[in-house]
Amino acid sequence: MQRVVCKVRALAVLPTKELAQQVYKVFASYAEGTPLKGLMLAGQKSFAAEQASLSEQRGSVRRSAADIIVATPGRLVDHINRNSGLCLKQLRFLIIDEADRMIDSMHQSWLSQVVAAVYGSGAETEATSLFRRTEVAFITAASLSPPQMPLQKLLFSATLTQNPEKLQQLGLHQPRLFSSVHSAAAGPTQKQDHFHFPEGLTEYYIPCQMSKKPLLILHFVLRMKLYPILCFTNSRETAHRLYLLVMLFGGVQAAEFSSRLSPWERKKTLKDFEQGKIQLLISTDAAARGIDVTGVKCVINYDAPQYVRTYVHRVGRTARAGKAGLAFTFLLKVQETNFLQMVKEAGSPGIQKQLVKPENLKSMEDRYEQVLQELADVIKDEKSRC
Repeated sequence: MQRVVCKVRALAVLPTKELAQQVYKVFASYAEGTPLKGLMLAGQKSFAAEQASLSEQRGSVRRSAADIIVATPGRLVDHINRNSGLCLKQLRFLIIDEADRMIDSMHQSWLSQVVAAVYGSGAETEATSLFRRTEVAFITAASLSPPQMPLQKLLFSATLTQNPEKLQQLGLHQPRLFSSVHSAAAGPTQKQDHFHFPEGLTEYYIPCQMSKKPLLILHFVLRMKLYPILCFTNSRETAHRLYLLVMLFGGVQAAEFSSRLSPWERKKTLKDFEQGKIQLLISTDAAARGIDVTGVKCVINYDAPQYVRTYVHRVGRTARAGKAGLAFTFLLKVQETNFLQMVKEAGSPGIQKQLVKPENLKSMEDRYEQVLQELADVIKDEKSRC
């Protein structure tokens, strides 16, 4: 089989390199055995290398080397602005993954630049351009003659906003909402900030003191053996500190996953976690957003999330594809009322209270106090080397 239209036909835009790699890998597996070709523009290669892979020479004609492109917004805009050879004139599908997060980054104006590249004038003339088209504003008889190929935007998110002001930024034309969950709540009357939780998910919250949080993590791994655990913190500093503490305590195969790591290190860490080499992965929200990691038995919110969308994305890392999963949230006393109300209003089927008796932690307390002193020295040493 030969490629019929040797142009970019589908463009998937994702917020991070890790997500782009994940989606590109899936596209490649589905396209195997077909003439379709994919390409990733996410900064994994040099700009020059990416530019060279965008097109290929066939006789006297230079054509697109890819039918499907997976890209991050920044790298995509670079190729558009630097005239690297990326041509989107015949783009048919624009896929926006993690759409709620991408809407929040609209100040970067990446979408408007993509649309301009699709509908803008180029080297092709009216006589030679088979797919000449103009951006649709309102449907009129004039806009339908001559017929033109539409640009279809496909948005995906576990927490897609229904706020009309935010959706307006996407320039959607006659939008339709589809849900993967069959229920009455999935209809057009669904309330804003009301979400679907995985059927196999069991949610718990654990009342605790700030100083006991690390001990609880150790208890879950060493005593309850619930690993592999994906543990979320609200900052990379907290993630790093907890990682150091767990490693100093010993007995746990742990790793951190945040912007402190290079893209290559994050990729290797995820691979090790999926292969069972890591029992406890301590991550920030930004690093793990949308990442599909198989085999996560348990999610722990070491820091309670401030926003319900963050909570939904975190607990959605487990109980995937019909499997069972557990989610635990550590709550300080001052956080309980607001957090539980937020989760209830979000549509949670129920979050249960789970108490960990002090005597279950007592045997680790002496070692823990010793580790805290060692941790202070390690952090002081790290700061002196910065």
